[in-house]
Amino acid sequence: MTDLISSPRQPATVSTGRVNIQTFGCQMNEYDSELVGSILGQNGYSLTPEETDADVILFNTCAIRETAHLRIYSRLGALVAEKQSRDDLIVGVLGCMAQNLKEDLLLKFPSVDFICGPDAYRQLPELIGRARGMRQRGAAVELSEYETYEDIAPTRVDGVNAWIAVMRGCDNFCTFCVVPYTRGRERSRDPKGIVEETRRLAAQGYRQVTLLGQNVNSYQYDGTSFADLMLAVAEVDGIERVRFTSPHPKDFPRPLLEAIAGSERLCSHIHLPLQAGATRVLKKMNRDYTRDEFLRLAELIRETIPGVSLTSDIICGFPTETDAEFTETEDVMRAVEFDSAFIFKYSERQGTIAEKLWEDDVPDAVKSERVTHLVAVQKDISLKHHQATVGKTVRVLIEGESRKNSAEWRARTYGNAIVVFADPSRRVGDFCDVQIKEATPHTLRGIPC
Repeated sequence: MTDLISSPRQPATVSTGRVNIQTFGCQMNEYDSELVGSILGQNGYSLTPEETDADVILFNTCAIRETAHLRIYSRLGALVAEKQSRDDLIVGVLGCMAQNLKEDLLLKFPSVDFICGPDAYRQLPELIGRARGMRQRGAAVELSEYETYEDIAPTRVDGVNAWIAVMRGCDNFCTFCVVPYTRGRERSRDPKGIVEETRRLAAQGYRQVTLLGQNVNSYQYDGTSFADLMLAVAEVDGIERVRFTSPHPKDFPRPLLEAIAGSERLCSHIHLPLQAGATRVLKKMNRDYTRDEFLRLAELIRETIPGVSLTSDIICGFPTETDAEFTETEDVMRAVEFDSAFIFKYSERQGTIAEKLWEDDVPDAVKSERVTHLVAVQKDISLKHHQATVGKTVRVLIEGESRKNSAEWRARTYGNAIVVFADPSRRVGDFCDVQIKEATPHTLRGIPC
């Protein structure tokens, strides 16, 4: 543990309380919050969804996007006054932002009592105890070569899908990304533990699991590949759908494609991050594939898995990206026809190779124009794909109430498309067939068969 207050090490004060965990960022953060909930629960703490009921507020953070940083800064600033009026309130920052910014958070925000990186969650009871019992601020930000939290059963959030982290860390070192520095090097979990976790989830009523990793393609444990793992998880009784995220285009194994094509339980949806469509920019990003290699991979995926849904991530305005190179990205989007895509402006992240080597020289206004343009392109493609399903019958899994109308259900197809329909006889977790009647770029609407 890194002690930011120069005082002798003392035992933590044993204490319990109500903890509110607020999660920002990716699915891995969602999973980590479930791990944190379990670790604290084993130490006498209880979870509360309400910040006003909590003795301890934890922000589990993301370091990927600037918007996530700004949201955290705003919350921490707002808590200064509350901390002054509530002497017993403890505030901690967890996750990638804590790991990346380290002491800066404690120096800039007096409302923060401690920070804790993704590999140090077992130390949370001690950090909370020291903050409460000794008024001592602190940090636990060591990276581990071995920590996978294999022995921790996450405290799950109710629903039909459960996240399972099959590996942690990343060895890719994309120049725009902080993950190798905030989550450490790649290490894979024992497949026996993953399958056992899946069995427990099935017994609890979960119908779908999503396997998580920064680059699941590189999962490897004593000869077990990711394709082997996917098939083993799909064999668990009670689990009807298995998803995964995210793979890396540089090393996509054919056996994984064949496994998806040959199993009804492995969902025909692959999230395939493009990031940029120009080979020069991809090389500058250290993505280890060219434009043409990406296009060939997309073609291979569609040939191997008929009807597969492909989604992607795209960054606009990476340093030195020209108008012509941006057009190449648009050309790849039109050639591949992703079913949907997350499109972002490049935002410089502290500690990355890109931040150290290159000026963030594409004007923000240009980045915004590029994002707006690609969003419009993707909207047209998504609408085209969705309109092609009108009149067809699709199998869906009900995830919950529609966000716009509580009398309707929100469900999802095997290909990850959202379907809205009304059927009072159904409930969350049901599978049913729905005939599609209407389509928008983001949603399908239908009637139960």
